[in-house]
Amino acid sequence: MSEKKQPGVLEGFKAFLMRGNVIDLAVAVVIGAAFTNIVNSVVKGIINPLVGAIGTQNLDSYSSCLKDPCKGTGDTATGIRIMWGSVLGATLSFVITAAVVYFLMVLPMSKFLARQAARQKAKEGAQEVIEVSELEVLKEIRDALVAQRGSGNSRH
Repeated sequence: MSEKKQPGVLEGFKAFLMRGNVIDLAVAVVIGAAFTNIVNSVVKGIINPLVGAIGTQNLDSYSSCLKDPCKGTGDTATGIRIMWGSVLGATLSFVITAAVVYFLMVLPMSKFLARQAARQKAKEGAQEVIEVSELEVLKEIRDALVAQRGSGNSRH
């Protein structure tokens, strides 16, 4: 009866941490958190004042009264309110964040990758043409040698 020794918990944990995708994920989370601060600053410093120019910067104050009397705010509020302003604000923040990410990160990166792929494809195409012409030259040399040997054999 041979028993296989199971790897220890620490060895398994070390192997898990050393996998590339875990480290990449950790880096992505840290970069994402830092990028969130940038996006929030853009929304707070630029977008919200632009929205505030045509309305209010604080959408949380918009609500509808479902059951009267709707008076007060916070813990002292009476009645039943539907706070559609906060939902609208969160939705706008999401759309703005998605737009900033798309137009400042995704679109330029996809254009860069497309240009890089086109350059690589052109480079591979040029390499293929060079290889084909080398192959053609080698075939011509071979045919010339075969013809030369053939004509040499007929003289003897």
